[in-house]
Amino acid sequence: MAYNFEFYSPTKVLFGKNAEDEVGRQARAFGAASALIVYGGGSAQRSGLLGKVEAALAAEGIAFQKLGGVVPNPRLDKVYEGIRMGKEHNVNFLLAVGGGSAIDTAKAIAYGLAEPDQDVWELFEHTRMAQKCLPVAAVLTIAAAGSETSKGCVITNQRTGEKRAYDDNLARPKFAVMNPEFTKTLPDYQTESGCVDIMMHTMERYFTNGGSMEITDALAEGLLRTVMKNAVKLHHEPGDYDARAEIMWAGSLAHNDLTGCGNDGGDFMSHKLEHELGGMFDVTHGAGLAAVWPSWARYVYKECLPRFVRYARNVMGISIKGTDEEIAESGIRAMEDFYHSIGMPANLDELGVHPTDEQVEETAERCAAASGSHTGFAKKLSREDIVRIYTNDCKPR
Repeated sequence: MAYNFEFYSPTKVLFGKNAEDEVGRQARAFGAASALIVYGGGSAQRSGLLGKVEAALAAEGIAFQKLGGVVPNPRLDKVYEGIRMGKEHNVNFLLAVGGGSAIDTAKAIAYGLAEPDQDVWELFEHTRMAQKCLPVAAVLTIAAAGSETSKGCVITNQRTGEKRAYDDNLARPKFAVMNPEFTKTLPDYQTESGCVDIMMHTMERYFTNGGSMEITDALAEGLLRTVMKNAVKLHHEPGDYDARAEIMWAGSLAHNDLTGCGNDGGDFMSHKLEHELGGMFDVTHGAGLAAVWPSWARYVYKECLPRFVRYARNVMGISIKGTDEEIAESGIRAMEDFYHSIGMPANLDELGVHPTDEQVEETAERCAAASGSHTGFAKKLSREDIVRIYTNDCKPR
């Protein structure tokens, strides 16, 4: 039975070649007078994109400052630096140029500037909720996180090793500029990690025991098949514009809540498991998800068997006869094979992470604490369950 739902996706999307030419006009239309451009390393400069963005803002008479150096698993210290810059220059608009890390950093800065007397990290600790947020927009260069159309952002507190998410519609970007051309310079590992992240945003909502709609399932399954097809294509033909366009648009659709309409909102424990690994070991997010998912899936699938059978049939193309458990297990194995086909890991060893027993216990404790009462909808997980998933002990007790 379908659950009641509210769908809210206000972000204006400008998609395709030369879409970046609209940045200045769009920023002006959304009230930008003094902008802070948030970006990562040198790729935005080397590609010429950053220069185009600067020229577009200048043409509209919009003052701007630049904050570079955002890294994967974006850091709280960079957020604080951006808040200081924003206060100094009376910034009233945040413009991220990059992928999820740049966008999430811009969102966190926007929260901090809108409520300057509060510590923004309190939002990620969930000790208070935001009341205000400055407007944010994005010029996307990496198809992965979906942050360009989502309400979420994730920040790592490098002092404590905690990687935490905060979701609020206040931070949904006003507009997103998406030109697939600017993803062509990405290394293959980054491209494929992004593809995994896109798939996981959909799969987190798909594997649930709470409600369903045929149209939502069909959208999710079609999105997953499309990403898989084009991820393999880009692994061999990285310059394929059409494949990159499919992946880029899928990334936005996967995380604007469309593929969760009518269910309970999704499980999201694979993300929570990976967040703790990312906080402790600084792994690439998508690769970490690929490494965690098979262990999680084998641990929970019997509690969510109809969904795993449907996934095996409709997404992974499993046509064998057998029991539901055999079909579900075949689907999980097929997923591992897919990860390997695009150069992604399927367990922690392949990821290059070898936690000690003490690190496993600490990571599980943090994951359980951060999850609170929201410990999964495919199967509710205890701290002991989380330990077994991290250690690939796939026999629930």
